[in-house]
Amino acid sequence: MSETPMPDGARRVAEKLAELGHPHEVVLLPVTGRTAADAAAALGVELGQIAKSIVFRRRSDDAAVLVVTSGDLRVDEKKVAALVGTLGRADADFVKAATGFSIGGVSPVAHAKPPVVLLDRELFRFGQVWAAAGHPYAVFPLSPDELVALTGAPVEDVT
Repeated sequence: MSETPMPDGARRVAEKLAELGHPHEVVLLPVTGRTAADAAAALGVELGQIAKSIVFRRRSDDAAVLVVTSGDLRVDEKKVAALVGTLGRADADFVKAATGFSIGGVSPVAHAKPPVVLLDRELFRFGQVWAAAGHPYAVFPLSPDELVALTGAPVEDVT
């Protein structure tokens, strides 16, 4: 029986996590984790433990703005804009070009171009969260403190 090969995006995330000394490996789910609800169901965890990635496009310079928040919450675009500047919609093509990942698999690390990253303080309600790992079927576990260490991003009120 052969092991399923790791998709390119997930392999890139796994290599970056290893380079950064992250102790946990990328996990390939048997079903899609494209939505936070899908991922939570597949992992048997609370919806809020899914560290979902929401990408915006900053209007002033076309920079990608990545907000990592709990899967059970909605990002408040006005709060994010107050922190980083006026935002616009990031379509699938923009997300793929800016991060190197498709929507549903945007990881908090290993981007094509470094985005502006904000972490939601509500992630700290949980000891462990699960983040996308570069592909809709790939995730990895980490603590909110490890997420801060991996990204260097500020923790903000964005929901």
